[in-house]
Amino acid sequence: MNLRQITIKDQIELKKVYFDSIQSLDEKVYSQEQKSSWSSQAWKNPNFNKSITKGQGWLLSENGMILAFATRYPSNRIALFYCRGNFQRKGCGSTLLKKLEDDAKKEGLDYLSTEASLISYELFLKNEWKIIRKEKVKINNIFFERYKMVKMINN
Repeated sequence: MNLRQITIKDQIELKKVYFDSIQSLDEKVYSQEQKSSWSSQAWKNPNFNKSITKGQGWLLSENGMILAFATRYPSNRIALFYCRGNFQRKGCGSTLLKKLEDDAKKEGLDYLSTEASLISYELFLKNEWKIIRKEKVKINNIFFERYKMVKMINN
């Protein structure tokens, strides 16, 4: 797998990874209605584009195909963190999370925060992140639960 920085040219392919990642989630965790509402955000939510164009991010690819990506925007927040369904639970998330944490450490940031899904929060916990609270959010009139999380990185 190749690790490289995200560029604006990657934007369409990143949206495809985002969509695939969400659509492949187990319906025991997220209903089809939730997955449809959530996955539409790549095209409807301007913050998605800001996270790519103004944020800092990395992607993993293999044979020219993007497998997973993650961004920080603003610099102390992990905004996007997604992996194609076929490549989940194969180390992509751990590699990207370590890279984001290392970059933040080098930049002298004191902490990172994120809003983790019911799927990704366990990866964050394994990497010494702390849950601040469980919260409910509404996307396209559909409710979702997620975890507000934080990790101190320069203490």
